[in-house]
Amino acid sequence: MTYRISLTALAVALAGLVAHPSAAAAGAGATAKPGSSSGVSSVQWKSCPAYSDEVVRGLGVTEDKVAAFRSLMERLECGTVSVPLNHRDPGGRKIDIAVTRLAATDETHRLGALAVLPGGPGNSGYLDPVLRTTLRNEQMAGLNERYDIIGFDPRGVGYSTKVACPLPPNGPQEPGTLTKEAARKIYDAQVAANQKCGRSDPAFLGQLTTENVAKDLDLVRTALGERNLNLLGFSWGTYLGMVYRSLFPGHTGRAFLDSVAPPWTRIDEHAKDTAEAAERNFGRMAAWLARRDQSYGLGATARQVREEVAKLVRAYDKSPKTYTDLQRPIDGAAVADLARRNSTEWVRAGKALAELRTATGTTAPPTVKEVLGAPMMGTPVPGVPEPLNMTMNLAVACNEDSSRAGFDSAWRAYQQLVQRHPATGRAWGVPVMCAGWPLPVQQVTLKRGGGSLVLAGHLHEFMSVYDWTLQTRRVIGGTVYTVADDVHVSTTRVPECAADVVRYFETGRIGKGCEGSPIPS
Repeated sequence: MTYRISLTALAVALAGLVAHPSAAAAGAGATAKPGSSSGVSSVQWKSCPAYSDEVVRGLGVTEDKVAAFRSLMERLECGTVSVPLNHRDPGGRKIDIAVTRLAATDETHRLGALAVLPGGPGNSGYLDPVLRTTLRNEQMAGLNERYDIIGFDPRGVGYSTKVACPLPPNGPQEPGTLTKEAARKIYDAQVAANQKCGRSDPAFLGQLTTENVAKDLDLVRTALGERNLNLLGFSWGTYLGMVYRSLFPGHTGRAFLDSVAPPWTRIDEHAKDTAEAAERNFGRMAAWLARRDQSYGLGATARQVREEVAKLVRAYDKSPKTYTDLQRPIDGAAVADLARRNSTEWVRAGKALAELRTATGTTAPPTVKEVLGAPMMGTPVPGVPEPLNMTMNLAVACNEDSSRAGFDSAWRAYQQLVQRHPATGRAWGVPVMCAGWPLPVQQVTLKRGGGSLVLAGHLHEFMSVYDWTLQTRRVIGGTVYTVADDVHVSTTRVPECAADVVRYFETGRIGKGCEGSPIPS
């Protein structure tokens, strides 16, 4: 789950180019799929948005895949489904949910529709049928042979109805050791901004919940004329899948949930668990660096590396450095940020840590600049659709968070976090994301279901802690599929794992797990 308190937004929102011919034939009505019913909202099909070559590249499409991308866009159908803003008042205000469909290429052996559930909360899923499945790799492309792939922007995101409100501060803070006085200022500013945001449009913001997104999705299912939806969920999308399956067990087919969210929604517990997992995974990084001491010089044992990095955290907190070619000051939080990187970044993170041991001069060392100088979401390309809606992210997280910590408890939690996790703890801020949020807490009860469910947990990652997978299984059932890596939602990106995912949706059978992203050699 991509809460702003601690996690980098991962998904890239995308949009299509040209409507599928069947959309034109359907006009403004529902598609001619088996199981459609009258008296309900239909999909209002329309042409997909068009994008320049620059925007296509800005969407993350590499040059060798541009032709395949455009070919898939010619098949993509785009439309909207009208749903109630408040599902308890179906006759009241309506909002639009943006939907896409990539029809199965083997209609004769079609197995049904598969909805891709995006992360966040707040990520766009509009072009997930193309980029997150069919164009991802050869293995995932096979999923579209027998399944219609369904994408959508959740309410509050992208091309669906949304609002924007003044967001809490999330920019750079005073470098160096975080004092209680500075933390109090952060807390007070967060409370003021949360109250201003929450009160700006409470009628809309109060309806941004996972439960409502799940109910929207079921109306999308009905509008598409599908008796059931199969689910492929990522990060927060796994929680959405849990909620959908709990609310609509009779309409849920096979479900594969990757990087499983916890079966609860407390921000304070989320911060605690992720911080503990990040420090544990740094132990693996420290052992990897120790085996390469001749290259990195951080220590010949994992313990020595741990001590050296903790020493760097303290040193840069005591004496932060500001470089002329780097907007971000380098303090203990920046050092800790390097220490909590996953294995795909150990080479660069290790080089940056080594550079910081001996850094002099007014310009940043090259790898430090490369790793810590890049914007979190990359440089936006004009015309690229919204990748993450921060208003939706904040509203869903805070509408469902029953902790909403006061300053004293948040400050104690932060101090404990830094003390217990000397290498990575400073990378986390004071857990006050939802402090002062003025709207009532809304939570949904998860239920066990009898349908097929696979929970893919990554053994060493911190963004979705592996133990959450086991907790979720105890609450709602399912089969655990263990990925032996530390990389968030990597399953469909790794060919051997992706083959298992596709095989599961084709046969209903799944193995015990896969290796996942390899550790660098």
